[in-house]
Amino acid sequence: MDLETDVAVVGAGAAGLSLVLNLARPPVGVRPLDTVLLTAPPGPARAAPRTWCFWERGAGPYDEALTARWEHLRVRAPDGTVVTRTIAPLTYKMLSSDAFETLVADEIAVSGRARRVQAAVERIEPVPDGARVHGRLPDGGPVTVRARWVFDSRPLPSLPPARTTLLQHFRGWFVRTRTPVFDPDAVELMDFRTPQPAHGLSFGYVLPVGPCEALVEYTEFSRQVLPGGQYDRVLRRYVEDVVGLDDYRVSATEHGVIPMTDAVFPRQCAPHVFRIGASAGATRPSTGYTFSAVQRQTRAVADALHAGRRPLPPRPHSARARLMDAVLLHALDSGRVDGPAFFSRLFARVPPVRLLRFLDGATSLPEDLAVGAHVPTAAMLTSALRLPFTPRRTRPAA
Repeated sequence: MDLETDVAVVGAGAAGLSLVLNLARPPVGVRPLDTVLLTAPPGPARAAPRTWCFWERGAGPYDEALTARWEHLRVRAPDGTVVTRTIAPLTYKMLSSDAFETLVADEIAVSGRARRVQAAVERIEPVPDGARVHGRLPDGGPVTVRARWVFDSRPLPSLPPARTTLLQHFRGWFVRTRTPVFDPDAVELMDFRTPQPAHGLSFGYVLPVGPCEALVEYTEFSRQVLPGGQYDRVLRRYVEDVVGLDDYRVSATEHGVIPMTDAVFPRQCAPHVFRIGASAGATRPSTGYTFSAVQRQTRAVADALHAGRRPLPPRPHSARARLMDAVLLHALDSGRVDGPAFFSRLFARVPPVRLLRFLDGATSLPEDLAVGAHVPTAAMLTSALRLPFTPRRTRPAA
């Protein structure tokens, strides 16, 4: 099979789907671009169903597909002290990958200018004024897509060199209970009543979608993932001993590993081939949140394509945000900063809307300094001074 198109998008994760959706919604009077979305066939290369969480002001473009939304966030310190904050006019939102994929598929069908091809991509070959994507169809037959522009959202085989890399690794259960036990109005954003690793931190995370149903996760920021079945053991301990559930059943699970790194990610592979999403640095190093940065990046790429400009994806986070994250990662990894105490203090003392804007990289320098007044100054300053002398190392991707 040989295809020709304006744009080829490799990978149907958050970044690939978001770019296709933005391309399917051109400004009034602008010609829609022909687009081919190449998705991995069922198997190890295809990502398992997962959820994305993000916050935004008011109504958003994906509200019709949301699983749930909240206006209250709760953080629990290791000693059980509770801080509950109202984040209006922001809303914390939960979107499943299956619902997002359906939304994009419906939009593709309406636009008539996008095609979805299920194929395992083997290589991307630069050619004059474009690139060829070579892949293999589920029946084993070859497919070649010739495109003016190619955007690759697949995970990198190895991470770029970094001074500090922690892994955010988690295991989640979708649980149902016989009786109402969850507060559907508030997200348990960070519950630090969990055993803490030697380097980094751990916490429980509870997303209630109703009084009797929630996604409950055990999350850890540390250097290495846990052995095999340990995730279920620590998650069961959290669900039963900390949350206090006894009569429940698990209806589904999710598991993930997200690199939190100060590496500098390349955004261009060839003159007409670019990377987008987490493989282009969309993951916020200090939190692991990715979805909002993916939206900013893919909207900018679509705007450039619709305007006829060179569509180099912008860096998802500012230089100042990346520097602050690098210092925090170094401080957490070295043990100079107590992670649970650090985040508990921020949520207790910083106005919630300002803090979420800070975590999203949307604050000004004066606002950043105001947030900085509530961090352990000596530990952060020591990490900032030692950071330039820490060598960069390469490690395998998660």
